[in-house]
Amino acid sequence: MEERKSEAERAGKKLAIAASMLLFSSHRLPGVRGWELRRRLGKNYLKIIDALNSRLNSIGLRVKIMFDQPSSDSPAQEDFDKARFFITLSEPLSVADIVAAGWSIEDVAILAATLSYIFTKSGKATEKELVELLEVKFPRWKVEAAIERFIRKGYLIKVEDNMIKVGWRTFAEVDEKELLKAITEITPPQPKDDTKDKT
Repeated sequence: MEERKSEAERAGKKLAIAASMLLFSSHRLPGVRGWELRRRLGKNYLKIIDALNSRLNSIGLRVKIMFDQPSSDSPAQEDFDKARFFITLSEPLSVADIVAAGWSIEDVAILAATLSYIFTKSGKATEKELVELLEVKFPRWKVEAAIERFIRKGYLIKVEDNMIKVGWRTFAEVDEKELLKAITEITPPQPKDDTKDKT
């Protein structure tokens, strides 16, 4: 009986350690690498992460695993050790929730349009292309400031020759298929036909 209790206490302590490592990261990027979890939690760290995931699901969160290189359907232990583990929402936020979290509608629109364009251009586009695309609807200064902010936050990455690519945070938080589906379902306003009823 006492042995079971101490075993449960050890498991609870490991869950708490895993949660604190994932929530309170000291890195520039959120979360931790698999090898860091293995070092603190032991070789069965994936079982502890599964148990933590079960607990987090009840409050609308989940542990997401982002592999450095998308691998086969069954990643090896080495892939998990190199992967980044972090906590994210289990369901997408509504626009109202996003605004309540401090985003402006304009920033959401700029990010959605930017990502959609990059996704349809094989994963990268020049900064000039993006600014020209977006300044049709937004002031140039606002577009440039938003792109810089999205780079700082990890949604975008600037690479050589002023090319912009999708950043780690986009892969973590944005469902590419759902975003493109939502964009294609937007119907532009139909122009009014003034020729009707003019007889």
